[in-house]
Amino acid sequence: MYQALYRKWRPKVFSDVIGQAHITETLRKQVSEGRTSHAYLFTGTRGTGKTTCAKILAKAVNCEHPVGGDPCCACPSCLGIENGSFLDVLELDAASNNGVDQVRALRDEAIYSPANVKKRVYIVDEVHMLSTPAFNALLKILEEPPEHLMFILATTELHKVPATILSRCQRFSFKRITPLDIAARLRYVAERENIDLRPDGAEILSRLADGALRDGLSLLDQCAAAGGAIDSAAVLEVLGLAGNLQTAQMLEHILRRNAKEALLLLDRMYTGGKDVGAVLGELSTLVRDLLLRRTAPEGGAALLSGGYDAATLDRLGKDVSSGRFLYLASTLQKATADMYYSSNRRTDAELCVIRLCDESLSGDLTALESRIQRLEEAAARGQIVREAVTRSDAPAQRAGDRPPWEESLPQAAEEPPIPEEEPPAPEEPGEQVFDIPQELPQTEAAKTPEQVPPRTAPAGDGGWWRALAESCKGRLPPMYRVFLDLCGGVLEGDCLTVYAPDEITLGRLDNDRVRGTLSEEAARAAGMTVRLLFRIGEPPKASPQENLKNLLKFGSQFDNIEIK
Repeated sequence: MYQALYRKWRPKVFSDVIGQAHITETLRKQVSEGRTSHAYLFTGTRGTGKTTCAKILAKAVNCEHPVGGDPCCACPSCLGIENGSFLDVLELDAASNNGVDQVRALRDEAIYSPANVKKRVYIVDEVHMLSTPAFNALLKILEEPPEHLMFILATTELHKVPATILSRCQRFSFKRITPLDIAARLRYVAERENIDLRPDGAEILSRLADGALRDGLSLLDQCAAAGGAIDSAAVLEVLGLAGNLQTAQMLEHILRRNAKEALLLLDRMYTGGKDVGAVLGELSTLVRDLLLRRTAPEGGAALLSGGYDAATLDRLGKDVSSGRFLYLASTLQKATADMYYSSNRRTDAELCVIRLCDESLSGDLTALESRIQRLEEAAARGQIVREAVTRSDAPAQRAGDRPPWEESLPQAAEEPPIPEEEPPAPEEPGEQVFDIPQELPQTEAAKTPEQVPPRTAPAGDGGWWRALAESCKGRLPPMYRVFLDLCGGVLEGDCLTVYAPDEITLGRLDNDRVRGTLSEEAARAAGMTVRLLFRIGEPPKASPQENLKNLLKFGSQFDNIEIK
């Protein structure tokens, strides 16, 4: 008769127990030194070895020839306990024997000496299921048991066990078995069972086991029944997890901000019978795995769900920040929780997918944080370079002419720029609104635009840029006035360069209305046509000597002082 793998390969001695060395070494030492307690409490999740260690301990304390604290598994006591023919070692299920009458009967029977072994051992599984009167009936015998009696209690929910019981037992906490240990054990079993288990198949089975070796052996048993080689694809197919590939594909569309493809894929999954709430739950699990893998690439492997292979996680997590994953996880968690109260689950799922693709639709600070993060990343890569050139006297665009915004694009290196003709000077100078002279001295005017020294005005020095900004404020809405105060300007030749501190300010000023106003006011002050450029950064600082020279030039138009 076929026997399940998890039963066939259950450990017989402490040395065979996987992943619980902190417990097995202590128990072996207690048995070898004869210092065993009368009551033990084993806690931990399913499949971690609680009942297995309880049976091994029951054999070890009754073994006639123990080997270093392990049972010999050959003496009559070990064989009788193993096959269940000795009634002095009993395994009880507290879930079905949780009444006070069953505990009283156990207590009355426990006072008798064992018939075939040294100690009478009671293994009570799921002890947290006992009722309150049953726990009270168990207290006295746990506190003062007979010399020949031992209790081994096991539970998965420690918080439900009364403190009066905890204080009378030695407690051992079983931890989840790591995927590395589970994979090694699965390969060991598969080799002896002639099962073709591939390394990638063992890896995904170990993660699907979720820390329980018994679950891993059961999954291996199920995959082996299908026949053939057991790799990652075969595991996903046999266990019905092939739908995870569609979930990974949807997340890939979301990370690329392709809302159209994500919604189409969601529709195909919905048409195929997939519940939209389950889709969001699977997306949340996948995002959690990616976030854990990004945060803890080494130690976080034990925390992964196991539904996705390492290649898929590496592909999806490439070039995606932790902040993006946090936004996705929180949005999915909220949408999944609200799905219970939804009147139209499909619509809510589609809205969630759209918000995942575009953070600006979230309606909170997430949109601004996302924009700032993208700007910082672009600035770090040196991609923020934007210039806008505007001519104040540009004629209306004719068919075949380049549009105005194309004039700001730098020309190719092979084609040198065509020099522009010097526009005629205005007949009459405009009204003076700046602290710079409207007409340059003859010596300066004779110079080419490249030879004219730049005129800069750092913030707060009362220079021409502040006057230019003030003259423009009367023609612009209030929102633009605030951004003008954050900028600085440099006039060099016929080119006015406006320096913005960041991308947001630049985006607010780089429009037709602001460009037209600035170019017109600057042209009126400079007395010539002015080209306009926008850049991100701070304007270059003018030296004190240049500032003094410009001031003297400005005053020379009033007292005819000649400056050489």
